[in-house]
Amino acid sequence: MDEAEMERAAALRKKRTFKKFLFRGIELDKLLDLSHEEFAKLIHARARRRIYRGLKSKPMRFIARLRKAKKNCGPMDKPEAVKTHLRDMIIVPEMIGSVVAVYNGKLFNGIEIKPEMVGHYLGEFSVTYKPVRHGRPGIGSTNSSRFIPLK
Repeated sequence: MDEAEMERAAALRKKRTFKKFLFRGIELDKLLDLSHEEFAKLIHARARRRIYRGLKSKPMRFIARLRKAKKNCGPMDKPEAVKTHLRDMIIVPEMIGSVVAVYNGKLFNGIEIKPEMVGHYLGEFSVTYKPVRHGRPGIGSTNSSRFIPLK
């Protein structure tokens, strides 16, 4: 019986293990402790240059609003969405868990920031066009579709 119980416990442990999130070899808890300059060393050159040149007032105000929204929500609740037009904002680790509404030119798309999004831009997750749905050809596509009988 001891061996059978051990096997069941091992199977249960295998079933519950989740893959740890790593960003360029750094675990999520350590990533959250990094400063902006230390984080900049881990991301691509264009984003690194932007952080080294200093985050301007709009991105800093946006991060402050995200902090405030996180602080105001309960321990197990999702924070309230923060609307923004800053599509070129680089997602930094302290944004993880926040809900952001990114403007796509027509409306605000709600996005929950996940650890896998770190280092990307907000605009990448709010598509500005409606993807083409290929179906039946419309009027004017070919000569045969031009003729529409009246009766």
